[in-house]
Amino acid sequence: MSRAGNMSRTAASRGVSFSSNPVLEVKLPIWRSRLVLFLLFGAFVALIARALWLQGMTTDFLQKQGANRYARTLELPATRGKITDRNGQVLASSVPVKAIWAIPDDVLEAPKDKIRQLAALLDMSEAELRKKLDSDRQFVYLKRQVEPQISDKIQALAIPGVETRKEYKRFYPEGEVMAHVVGFTNVEDIGQEGIELASEKNLAGKTGSRRVIKDRLGRIVEDIRAIREPHDGKELTLSLDSKIQYIAYTHLKDAVEKHKAKAGGAVVLDVHTGEVLALVNLPSYNPNDRSVLTGAQLRNRVITDTFEPGSTMKPFTVALALETGRVTPDTVFQTAPGYMTIGPAVIHDAHKESALTVAQIIQKSSNIGVAKMALQMPPKEMWELFTTLGFGQQPKIGFPGAVAGRLRNYKNWRPIEQATMSYGHGLSVSLLQMARAYTIFARNGDMIPITFQKTAEAPAAQRVISDKTAQQLRIMMESVTQPGGTATQARVPGYRVAGKTGTAHKIEGGRYVNKYVGDFIGFAPVSNPRVIVAVMIDEPSAGGHFGGIVAAPVFAAITANVLRSMNVPPDSSVTSIIPDNSVQESM
Repeated sequence: MSRAGNMSRTAASRGVSFSSNPVLEVKLPIWRSRLVLFLLFGAFVALIARALWLQGMTTDFLQKQGANRYARTLELPATRGKITDRNGQVLASSVPVKAIWAIPDDVLEAPKDKIRQLAALLDMSEAELRKKLDSDRQFVYLKRQVEPQISDKIQALAIPGVETRKEYKRFYPEGEVMAHVVGFTNVEDIGQEGIELASEKNLAGKTGSRRVIKDRLGRIVEDIRAIREPHDGKELTLSLDSKIQYIAYTHLKDAVEKHKAKAGGAVVLDVHTGEVLALVNLPSYNPNDRSVLTGAQLRNRVITDTFEPGSTMKPFTVALALETGRVTPDTVFQTAPGYMTIGPAVIHDAHKESALTVAQIIQKSSNIGVAKMALQMPPKEMWELFTTLGFGQQPKIGFPGAVAGRLRNYKNWRPIEQATMSYGHGLSVSLLQMARAYTIFARNGDMIPITFQKTAEAPAAQRVISDKTAQQLRIMMESVTQPGGTATQARVPGYRVAGKTGTAHKIEGGRYVNKYVGDFIGFAPVSNPRVIVAVMIDEPSAGGHFGGIVAAPVFAAITANVLRSMNVPPDSSVTSIIPDNSVQESM
């Protein structure tokens, strides 16, 4: 027997444990092992308690987690409200389309020929499609606002991971004719321009939602409940008349092309209610296809562009002189020798005249005659009239982009500035501002707000000048369209018309340049005015640039057709246009 065996039997006979061997002896205190055992026991007890709590006392958490695996909340799109003209003609409506979306990881596993077919239906190359799929591995829109017939073909491919979602696309039946008034929406059906933007809160519907159960392939197998019902947007009826809008657009387009102008604008107002019956701009665009679009096409020039109005301001200066009793229609002013010096500056008339009455000053459009009248009045009086008319203030029409124009405070006016402002230089306005200001002549001295929404009642009016002064100006402005006036081409067969021409240099870089804006603003019939028509031609480059030549004929064509479409009875026995022997207005 070995020595080790003898030692082992010896140790056992003495009652010594095997662990007492110095090699196997544990150095750590015994309480630490007991602590670890206690902690492990406590952890198991906590897990058991938690399990009992979740499965016995409360089940909300586990049910919610389970529901997330099979229940989904789906969005229920609402229809955007229609926009119609005053006669119910649809100007904007929403048509149902589909959005094509995908789970990229699933789609990329599809056969190559199906991916190729999908790309063709989406009108993109296979490389473009794969780039879209690589952009996000969880979710990606492949294409928005897809026509139903195309989405049906895409669904027929049965590609895993490719899904459709119902949405709406805005459609504009009148196209470019109504573009600047109605505006358009983006791919999310949110208004971006025009009435679509101005009335976004009313037109936009409120999206709804519903809870559904889906299987593992994402197919709806059961509807649970509707959480929120969708609410469609409100229908909006505009003051515009589609027929009048088309008339204005057609004649403005003809004039812009004839005179090779950079742009043009026209607006038609209802004298009785202040409703905008037509508002057109050129260049325009088709809101149904904005693939090729420039900033110039988007500009609503009638509202957003300002220009020096030129001689169309003269009736206001004359009205103030009449209203304050400083002159009468027969008061004579000497305009010879055709120019006038004010300090170091010189103002001119286009045609040399001698002594002119106040009425003739309007008919012949004399800068010198109006300037002499203006210098008889304190600057404050002129400034107060101009601000009352709305110049230098943003029009309160609820339309995006409306500008205030420029009218300096009278305290800073020098005599030459007061003189030039009296005939429309040194201040800037929009065509819409000018059209509204002319209501004081068409409405016997008062002025009303203008609106783009149909209204049955005339709004409260603000008295600006007396009825007598307004009547006197009507007679003077009617003479502008008669022989010897600056706008004989504004005459309308069967109707008495009144108005004023305007021509002004454009300003670029703070200096006058050899470019012009020609405009004409008038109303008809003079015996009982029904409409105000304002026309502006920007940078005409062929056939003249004076307002009486480029804008007055457009006024005549629009006014003639508008009065007939509104069944306004004629108030004149004149049935033909006399030969043009008009004079050109001074700038």
